[in-house]
Amino acid sequence: MAKKVQTDRREFIKYSTLGILGLVMGGGIVFSPYLHGKENRLRPPGAVPEKEFLALCIKCGQCLQVCPYHSIKLADIAKGYGEGTPYIDATQRGCYACSAVPCVLACPSGALDHSCEKPEDIHMGVAVLEFPDTCLAMNNTPVPDNYLDKMKKFTDSVNNVTELELQLLDKMSGYEGKECTLCADICPIPSPLSAISMVSDAGGGKKPEIYDGCIGCGACEEICPTQKPSIVVKPRVSYEQQYEQQG
Repeated sequence: MAKKVQTDRREFIKYSTLGILGLVMGGGIVFSPYLHGKENRLRPPGAVPEKEFLALCIKCGQCLQVCPYHSIKLADIAKGYGEGTPYIDATQRGCYACSAVPCVLACPSGALDHSCEKPEDIHMGVAVLEFPDTCLAMNNTPVPDNYLDKMKKFTDSVNNVTELELQLLDKMSGYEGKECTLCADICPIPSPLSAISMVSDAGGGKKPEIYDGCIGCGACEEICPTQKPSIVVKPRVSYEQQYEQQG
């Protein structure tokens, strides 16, 4: 009798385990196309089209290691599809369009296209004034005293802070109580006026206006001093798609 109970228990565990694994694998098959379809991270400079990028990226982390601004992260399992692939979270740290584009040079697989040789070659996405109602410039609201807290917190969390990061903090200091022009002032490309400028708004304030020189680096999103950035980057969207086709 005891032997039969042990056998029944083994059989129960065996088939229960197989059943759970089947559900998990089946769920992966069912849901992975949806996870893939929703994948829309901001990729590093030079990233090839997303499906090709996911196929080519070997998840080596070389791009992350050479980034002097600590802009690049590797996706963990909690991020869904593309675990281990590099991405940029512009709410924490945008890309600063390094002149030699070292992340591209470091990529050994072609996931970051080596024809991207300078900032003007970068096409990560495009900036959009997504929440104009909260824009400080449009509301004639001065820059708050704590606007740099987020950037300072990020820099403090980095183990090996670079001189470039310290220079960035120094550049963005001193705006407290002034009219907000931070998104335009921080634009890192060599000709920032080709990407963004502050223009007069009908409500009496000013607003950021985006031009076709925008590379979608996300620096403007990082520095935006509102609780939820008023200006955001749409990954893998061109200026034509966002502004010309949508009118």
